Amino acid sequence: MENGDTMFENLGERLQNALNKIKGYGKITDDNISEVTREIRLALLEADVNYKVVKEFISNVKAKALGEEVQKSLKPGEVFVKIVRDELVDLLGKEDEPLIVIKPLTVLMMAGLQGSGKTTTVGKLALLLRKKYGLKPLMVACDVYRPAAIDQLKQLGKELNIEVYSEGKKDPVEIAKNAVEYAKKNGFNYVLIDTAGRLHIDEELMIELENIIKATNPNEILLVVDSMTGQDAVNVIEGFNSRLGLTGAVLTKLDGDTKGGAALSIRHLTDIPIKFIGVSEKMDGLEKFHPERMANRILDMGDLMSMVEKAEALLDDEEAMKAAEKMQKGKFDLEDFLIQLNQMKKLGPLENILKMLPGAKKMGLNNINIDPKQMAHIEAIILSMTPSERRNPDLLKASRKRRIAAGSGRTVEEVNRLLKQFEQMKVMMKKFKNGNFNLPF
Repeated sequence: MENGDTMFENLGERLQNALNKIKGYGKITDDNISEVTREIRLALLEADVNYKVVKEFISNVKAKALGEEVQKSLKPGEVFVKIVRDELVDLLGKEDEPLIVIKPLTVLMMAGLQGSGKTTTVGKLALLLRKKYGLKPLMVACDVYRPAAIDQLKQLGKELNIEVYSEGKKDPVEIAKNAVEYAKKNGFNYVLIDTAGRLHIDEELMIELENIIKATNPNEILLVVDSMTGQDAVNVIEGFNSRLGLTGAVLTKLDGDTKGGAALSIRHLTDIPIKFIGVSEKMDGLEKFHPERMANRILDMGDLMSMVEKAEALLDDEEAMKAAEKMQKGKFDLEDFLIQLNQMKKLGPLENILKMLPGAKKMGLNNINIDPKQMAHIEAIILSMTPSERRNPDLLKASRKRRIAAGSGRTVEEVNRLLKQFEQMKVMMKKFKNGNFNLPF
């Protein structure tokens, strides 16, 4: 799973069901929204959102829903949905909080409890800094207590081709201080310090972190929080923040089966912004946190911006332009289709992309499981065609189809199905081109 979908799946469904009830109302009154707000309250509480936060959320929604603007509206149900969405955005932090980048050198210290995913997050963030920000990061191994922590960071450095500064099991404060000097002399512009964690907050850990701060004067102090910890995440943040002065939090394991309450309570209760979310175990599975996009996802309003950004980062611009031109001219053939299939593979499982479309749940796209073998079968069929057959599928009569089926190890029925789907796709593209395509939501 990616993009935090697992985490908010249940909550999103409950909220959408509650909101669907009110969409058709011609007028909003205290009586007819009380049932809906009761369901919203229960959905939030069951998702492990802090009860004080829930109480305030419901009270704000009610006050706004019964206000003058809604009473005068022609579609009060739709206005109510917008109110709930805006309150969710508010709860998650209103605006995006950018990562601090200061020239010529930024120092970031990563803190967190043991097992929160701190070392992996350092690697993921270093990769993101290089890919998205064009920076030259240096990872620093300052967790000298956990067995194999230094080796883990070195291994990540090797995988990502990002340098790791290490002095073995010496004094972490000295290591951090020396690493910053090393970065200055060797052309690095972002230092990421991986610090030690404990199973719980203790005095010894805090003193060490405070000393690293004194020695390196970090511009950014991020706390890695495991979203599985639920409401306790708030206490963990407050414990660290009171001593270190955090600049932000990274919420990890959003692809796990958590209830999601931590994400909805953190900003409101601690005023510490969530800057990044860990959405998969892969090294590119760290995303910038956008309150608005997350609220849209929870309410099944889609996340087209994240989809576009993901595509921009991974796909070949030139190939995409060529395909777009061919689609415009109606000359898109099976050769182009094969190129597009290979491009799509880079984006990861297709079902994760479908989930980002607005109304995905309504259209049943959120529960689709696309077997990767199916994609491989399509590829095998197209590769069994001659270049002229790919460019002109009209050539494919019965005998040729039998040859292609035999060559790809598939059946003639599957070859026919692919050709039919390809034709349907071309019809759909024409509708898009002519601007008369209505989306089903």
